[in-house]
Amino acid sequence: MNKYWIYLGVCVLLGFTASCNDSDDNGPTYTPTPVTLEIPAVFDGVLLPPAIPNDNPLTEEGIALGKKLFFDPILSLDNSQACADCHRPENAFSDPRRFSVGINGNEGTRQSMPLFNMAWNFENKFFWDGRALSIEDQIFKPVVDPNEMANTWPNAENSLQADAEYPELFERAFGTRNIDSVLVSKAIAQFMRTLVSANSKFDRFQMGLEQLTPQEENGLNVFLDEGRGDCFHCHGLPESPLWTDNIFHNNGMDEVITDLGLGGFSGDPREFGHFKSPSLRNLAYTAPYMHDGRFETLEEVINHYSEGLVFSETIDPLMKNVSTGGAHMTESDKADLKAFLLTLSDESFINNPDFRQ
Repeated sequence: MNKYWIYLGVCVLLGFTASCNDSDDNGPTYTPTPVTLEIPAVFDGVLLPPAIPNDNPLTEEGIALGKKLFFDPILSLDNSQACADCHRPENAFSDPRRFSVGINGNEGTRQSMPLFNMAWNFENKFFWDGRALSIEDQIFKPVVDPNEMANTWPNAENSLQADAEYPELFERAFGTRNIDSVLVSKAIAQFMRTLVSANSKFDRFQMGLEQLTPQEENGLNVFLDEGRGDCFHCHGLPESPLWTDNIFHNNGMDEVITDLGLGGFSGDPREFGHFKSPSLRNLAYTAPYMHDGRFETLEEVINHYSEGLVFSETIDPLMKNVSTGGAHMTESDKADLKAFLLTLSDESFINNPDFRQ
């Protein structure tokens, strides 16, 4: 009888030890720390709350992981290119080159879009042509694009899984050490949603903290004047601080459409040559301009709308001066418009240490 109880006790002890060992193998359980995205004063009461997916809430651990992934070349085939190489913080997360260059030396065909205030893109269409339907969806594509990172997701996942740090970081952020592309996209999307720009001179003017110069004030008037700049239809009124409608337009760039833009994705010929209106924020840092980076300066952009519009079958009706090439602004109005546009640039954004490696 005594031997039986001793035997049973040993079995129980071994079972408990095995259970403890299983727990050790699984590692500790982490609960990510929730983060609430701070709403800038100029957004509050004007815009709807930011769009945060229910299946990807912001957490300290997820944001930190996403930031690390954004700056890490590990996602590229040859471990040489990170997201930040084509979306540079000092350029408001755009690229100063007309076309970004991938790991194989291949150039893209469009200018790298800046990244900020993306959580307020309620249209949920990303890239110049709207082919990505969420921030998470947008992240899947550069990794496998032959002109960009030229990798495969299984290979990228294996690289992360074999890394000394990433399995634990994914466990802290998502409760699993098993890394896949969905979790990678969620982490980077969390970081990207924190890229908020709302401290330009004009923002401070809106809050009564700074004054515009007479030249900047006239530039705002030119921006709003349908007979001169007529910019607000696509880029919003001053009360709407995104400075884009996040909608797609053919803005009179080409008579013959070779890059189909939104139409190439949607298949609708009425949308051929339609591209997303970029935000006018941070223009001081995001040259060159337009979807193909053809304009190196703001003067060239303004000249396009003043006297460079060309007709095509899908041109937006908002380009109502196309028959005369544009509004033909005076040189003074052009200079004032540029001065106003530069008040939308946010130096604190490009220097924010939270957004730097």
